[in-house]
Parts: sequence; structure tokens; C-alpha cells
Amino acid sequence: MKKILAVALMLIAGLILTTDAHARRGAGMMWGGSGGWGSNAPYCGLYNAKATETLSGEVVSVERFTPSKGMGHGVHITLKTDKETIPVHLGPLWFVEKQDIKIEANDKVEVKGARITFNDKPAIIAATVKKGDMTLVLRDETGIPVWAGWRKR
Repeated sequence: MKKILAVALMLIAGLILTTDAHARRGAGMMWGGSGGWGSNAPYCGLYNAKATETLSGEVVSVERFTPSKGMGHGVHITLKTDKETIPVHLGPLWFVEKQDIKIEANDKVEVKGARITFNDKPAIIAATVKKGDMTLVLRDETGIPVWAGWRKR
């Protein structure tokens, strides 16, 4: 009887630990931790706050994308300016979808962000996207993603 009880307790403990590990992994992806969207993640490290620029143009498309293997879905827009058509990375899908401002094709927007090379092509990682009198804030002035502390609010 003691052996059965010991085995049962070990199975329960294993189940609890496995469930906890999966919950933490999911929370990490959702809240910007281990899912690649955290402020210390390699992808987010591409942003250089000292090299920001502002672009204005029309949104050609809004799409989901996965910046790198193991990351959760993100959102990027394709922006057509007077000089170029360029992808603009906004942030994790879960965060962008929860904002009051919705960016859609044909919107006229102003994007402030940092130019990067992504998959051997130019792109912008956005800090803010202004549409009309509303502004989607994605990063603070130092480049830290606002979703990194979103859970604490």
C-alpha cells in the first residue's frame, strides 16, 4: 500500500511540475519573456533608440508574422511612403490586438521607429504609429517594449 501511495504522489508531483512549466512557458510567450518578445530577447535587441526616424505614408497591408523560430506571432504593416515601400514591425499579436487603435490597409499613418536589416532586407521596428489623433505606443523613448511591463499594469 505504501508503494502505491508513493507512486501516486510522485505522479501527482510530476503532473504539477509539468503543468507549472507549461504555464510559465505560455506566460513567457504571452508577456514578452521567453517567447522572444521580451526586452532582453535577441529580436528586440535589434532596435536602436538612438537611430530612430519618422516615416509617413499609406498602409498597404497588415499581416501576421513570426520574426524567428520559437517566437509567438507578431504584426507588421507594409508602409508605402514617397520614397519606398517598407515592412514595419509593430509587436506581438496579443498586444497589438488589445489596443484601442486599429491599423488597417489604406490608413494614412506616421511611424517613428528604428531602421534595421531583417532577413537581408530593410525594415522598421516601430516605437509609435500615429493614425489621425490617436497614437499606438509600442516602445518607450529608450526602446523598451511597452508590453514588457504590460502585465504589471
